[in-house]
Amino acid sequence: MVEITDSLACLYTGRVESRGDDYVVTVPASEIEHGSVSVGETYRIAVLDRAEAADDGAAASADSGAASGPAADGSSGESPSDDGQRPTSRGAAGAVQPDPPVSEGEVRDVTIETLGDKGDGIAKIERGYVVIVPDAEPGEEPTVEITSVRENVSFANVVEK
Repeated sequence: MVEITDSLACLYTGRVESRGDDYVVTVPASEIEHGSVSVGETYRIAVLDRAEAADDGAAASADSGAASGPAADGSSGESPSDDGQRPTSRGAAGAVQPDPPVSEGEVRDVTIETLGDKGDGIAKIERGYVVIVPDAEPGEEPTVEITSVRENVSFANVVEK
């Protein structure tokens, strides 16, 4: 089983491409848009075997980079996971993605990392998943209740500061 560290910024399935003397792994635009990674920064990456990753539920086999949103055919793209135990979603590129790591009503401790465009606190949890927390400031570590869950972001209210 693959151990996933809490410092993981993002997780997606991608393809290694050859470009001359270099090899390139494309980062989905959604990871940049949500602040999981920033253009021009340097990151350590881990490469997991497709079969091993699918067995562990950390990622599933796919031939192209993962993207969030509805499937290319306009459907929700939801499907059973490769191991049949955990539901997953298919992004626009057809890559299987695990469902959000939180559920509505769940209470968790988070660390506010930054402020969003509208002044809300932004926390990141497993796989770089974003939790938006109104009335929270960077550096705070509130206990929050998840009020709304979407594929790549959730909203929460502070229960205890």
